[in-house]
Amino acid sequence: MALDKKSSYRKNFSLGVTFIVLISILFILSLFLAFNYSKKSIENDFVSEKVNVLEQSIKPYNDFFQNKMPEISYYNGYLDSSTAAKFVDTVILKYPFISKVTFYDTEVKNVPVKDGINANHLGIGPKAIFQFGKGVKPDSVKLYSEDDTRSFNVGSDFNAIAIKLATFVEDLDTASVPTQEELFTNFSIVNSNENKITYLNIPRREDLRVYKEMIRRKLNPAPVYQQDVLVFNLDAHKIKIINTRPLLYQTIRIEPLTYDPIDTSDENINTEIALPGAFSDFKLYLISSKSYIKKEIFIYFMPIALVLLLVYGVLLLVAFLIYRNLNINSKMFKLQYDFVNNLTHEFKTPVSVIKIAGNNIKSAATLSQKEQQLYGKILDEEADKLNGLMNKLLAFTQIENKAIKLNQEEVNIVDFIESTIESHTLKHPDFKITYEVLGFKTFITDPVLLGSLFDNLAENAYKYSKPEQKKLHISAKLIKGVLVFRFVDKGIGIASSELNNIFKKFFRIQNEYNQMGSVGLGLAFCKELVNFMEGEISVKSKVGSGTEFKIVLPYNN
Repeated sequence: MALDKKSSYRKNFSLGVTFIVLISILFILSLFLAFNYSKKSIENDFVSEKVNVLEQSIKPYNDFFQNKMPEISYYNGYLDSSTAAKFVDTVILKYPFISKVTFYDTEVKNVPVKDGINANHLGIGPKAIFQFGKGVKPDSVKLYSEDDTRSFNVGSDFNAIAIKLATFVEDLDTASVPTQEELFTNFSIVNSNENKITYLNIPRREDLRVYKEMIRRKLNPAPVYQQDVLVFNLDAHKIKIINTRPLLYQTIRIEPLTYDPIDTSDENINTEIALPGAFSDFKLYLISSKSYIKKEIFIYFMPIALVLLLVYGVLLLVAFLIYRNLNINSKMFKLQYDFVNNLTHEFKTPVSVIKIAGNNIKSAATLSQKEQQLYGKILDEEADKLNGLMNKLLAFTQIENKAIKLNQEEVNIVDFIESTIESHTLKHPDFKITYEVLGFKTFITDPVLLGSLFDNLAENAYKYSKPEQKKLHISAKLIKGVLVFRFVDKGIGIASSELNNIFKKFFRIQNEYNQMGSVGLGLAFCKELVNFMEGEISVKSKVGSGTEFKIVLPYNN
């Protein structure tokens, strides 16, 4: 049976080790895959997140282009130098990337203009030109006036938007209504080469019809309409870069579209994305060192690693619990097997002796008085053994299930101990038992249960002692309101590793004294008795020197 237990233990241990090795390999592999996934994910983010950086950084430009610039049309061409200056101040304050604004106070006439564009009978020219911006000198605000006698070139920006207006008017279908998108497209010019936006306030439909008539013929009287043209000079380097992923992008710069870095070190990774609209000749250039990116990779990786570690820990706990349960089950099987074996042996021995004695009585023709007494004594002793074993099993089950009641009787402790000593010395003449009582004479308890407790401990003291050391000292003392009983023997002792198990059912210490059969219920029965009597039992022992059992019971008198 010991070989089977050892084999079973090795099998369980091997299965446990195999399981732990497998989940450890899976854990390490999972960590490796998770790190690679994190690295790949961050590298993909490095390429894809630049779109968010661009969107956030270019948002003010989009707001200016789509919302602020069209406000010029609200003035219907009636901006003057003063109102234009206020409008430009608010624009430059809110949008720092606008460095300078040129304002053309424009007239659309039915007569040719000196400076501007003439299309048949339609003339488009400025009556005054103003320049605004942080870097514009006070004496340079007004660039041109139609009253000036000197020659002045109004510039390609004005001419381009004037030509666009004349072309649009000439091709205009007065029966249809142009969309806002068409009007916006035809009355603005985005020049990415020079980073300029030229905008002409959108004329009303009625004005456009008149302009068309003005191209075809000379009207009487010749009308004059006011238009406003503003040219916005932009500086791409004044765009405020919004780094939406500061742990991902170490440096973000605005560079020309043709920029190609000389340093192509493997220590850095970079990506780029072109700016839109008037800034389309520029790009966002994003660069980070690989060591900088590693921080973001680990930030991404750590939660995954913690989850994997938690799963790994749970699996280890499951493995431990399974292994522990397998060992407990193995031990329980061993204990139950030994219990059945030993119980069978305990029953078999007296039954065999009774059977032999019965056969001898049956086969004998006559029996002398001495033989009758001998056989009677044998039958009586073996019957007592069977009865005692059955009573112990029955009492253990009843006490464990609380099926009996605790009797309350007054017990004289000296008489009780002397009765126990007499009983055991008659049974074992070589058993020397001494005792002492201190502090009390009588107390209330169940004498039957207390007798069973004393008998079991006395029997153990005799059984587990060497022939020359079969001694037991019993002390009974009243200490601080409780009864303390000590049973001190000079037996073989109990190893410290076994002390936690000796009160368990079916547990037997493996030694030469247990080879002839023991069901492993004695001390477990004692503990159940003490618990039932609302007390405590403990043990101290030293191998080769002896054992001391200490029992503490409530004092009732």
